[in-house]
Amino acid sequence: MAPAVAGDYGSPVRLRRTGFVFMVWAMSRHSTYPGGMPALLAQMEGRRNPFTYAEGEGLPPVDADLAPLAGQIVGDPTQDADEAPPFRSSYHRKRFALRDEFEGESELCFLNGLLISHLRKRSWPDAAPVLFQRLWAEHGRHLLERLNPRWLVSSVTTFGDHGVTPIQRSVGLALSVLFGAMKLYESERLYSGLKPSQPFGFGQKAAGPLPLEMDAYALRSGGLDVNMIGRLWQEADGDDVIAPLAHELLEQLIADDRTVMARLMAMRVEKERGTPPERPNDVAVPVRRGRRGPPRWGVVATVRAPLAKIARFAAHHLDLGAEEVHLYLDAPDDAAVAFLTADPRVHVTECGPEYWERIGKRRPEGHQQRQAINATRCLRAVQDRLDWLAHLDVDEFLMPSRAVSEALAEVESEAAYARVSPLEALGREDRSPVAFKAPVRNEAALQDIYPTFGLHLRAGFVSHVLGKSFVRTGLTGVRFGLHHLRRDGAPVTNADELADLRVAHFHAASWPEFREKLDFRRSLGGYRAPRSGLQMPLSEMFGFLLEDGGEAGLRRFYDEVCADTPRLRQALSDRGALVEADLELDTKVRRVFGQLP
Repeated sequence: MAPAVAGDYGSPVRLRRTGFVFMVWAMSRHSTYPGGMPALLAQMEGRRNPFTYAEGEGLPPVDADLAPLAGQIVGDPTQDADEAPPFRSSYHRKRFALRDEFEGESELCFLNGLLISHLRKRSWPDAAPVLFQRLWAEHGRHLLERLNPRWLVSSVTTFGDHGVTPIQRSVGLALSVLFGAMKLYESERLYSGLKPSQPFGFGQKAAGPLPLEMDAYALRSGGLDVNMIGRLWQEADGDDVIAPLAHELLEQLIADDRTVMARLMAMRVEKERGTPPERPNDVAVPVRRGRRGPPRWGVVATVRAPLAKIARFAAHHLDLGAEEVHLYLDAPDDAAVAFLTADPRVHVTECGPEYWERIGKRRPEGHQQRQAINATRCLRAVQDRLDWLAHLDVDEFLMPSRAVSEALAEVESEAAYARVSPLEALGREDRSPVAFKAPVRNEAALQDIYPTFGLHLRAGFVSHVLGKSFVRTGLTGVRFGLHHLRRDGAPVTNADELADLRVAHFHAASWPEFREKLDFRRSLGGYRAPRSGLQMPLSEMFGFLLEDGGEAGLRRFYDEVCADTPRLRQALSDRGALVEADLELDTKVRRVFGQLP
């Protein structure tokens, strides 16, 4: 039940309708959260609507036999007709997202995630808290060995709300606050430019009081960290169910060198030695001299898409002059391999369990990490054959105004990589996109182009605005990111811009495609990222649109921002932000592979 104070103001929409005078007062009274606690509580409660269910859907019964689930593995939900979209209910949508995340893990791990998702809502089925308790009482060791730290934190947080003993609730709540506070301040600290494991230098300390009149932590003699961690450990000792989980998280916490505790300890040691830690700078990577003649280039992508889309991606870049196209199939597909490798310039790697075992890594849960690993391995593998390698997604297509090799030949000789600016496709229902928008940085122009949603968008884009990169081969110690290049965790600084080359992102190529991918992007993809200034994350905005206006509200957003309409074309053209081009992708597939898939 929401606190009574939230009911005085209602939904965020009604909050806005209270008028300009109230908002001015609220912002002066509550500088961090406009509207103060009523608005904060209304926002919090707005994300806790219970799941809806279609006929036959629901959780297992409270007395279900859980033991067999430990040996059952979650399969690919996109290949299961009962699991795949279209979604019948919000429960079905969440179940699909979780099964996609837990693919390859045990059904017990999936059930734990499903129960946590239910127990975060305003109400839940009676079976949910009972099954959650049984899961950890009967199979806690199994979960501890298989769940990643993020899900362990989610589990202990759930004990804070649904523990059956005072110790479970107190330990769960305390650890929830601890890890939540850590996430906030560690996220802000990233903007310092320092690696999470790197302490601040002593010369950087600023003067001024801490909030709420708190005394500063004493670097040499302070014991706040020890007392906090030690008390939590001892408190958890009193309950056999939560103790293993709490102790495991606390052990991981003190073993991780990326925490404020570890950094303060390193600073304490260095201060006693009298040698303050150094601050790492961005790095410039030495460049290998290239071969004579036009640069040889290729592309690499980690893909999970229908064969027709993969074929268009490969054919387009081969048609542009790529010497090699490297495709890492995120899910093995023998038919795709047979079709694509008919052209010897296409190199396909199937990334099943055997692949990750062969390279000596556990398969990362995040697709972004898998992309970075695969691209970095490819960069090293092609250094004797190629001069440049571009890291793209399967829905991204290079659009040059002249030969790619000519543009690469003019990159500054000392640049380790070259940035490619993005375009975003305007969606069509009848064919592949032929119109694209460039970033618009002016806020007044954004409001004119997108009257309702302009100020909630970065440069008018739904997808990333960072673009992609071509990286020279033969560099030492570098790693691909999704958009940039890094070495030893620090950004590489010696970069150039490819003015004659852009990358067209088919992010929302049609309404059905946009809607199909929305839930994944909200939970695991780019929509989770915070927006600058007062903008809310796209994930939250889409959630609000769905709650306030349903599918029609979401479609209004798509039609204004993404759809290829005469109004949007004209608005973009008036500001020099419209690019029109027919990439003729299927024609290129026939030219390269001899046939369409």
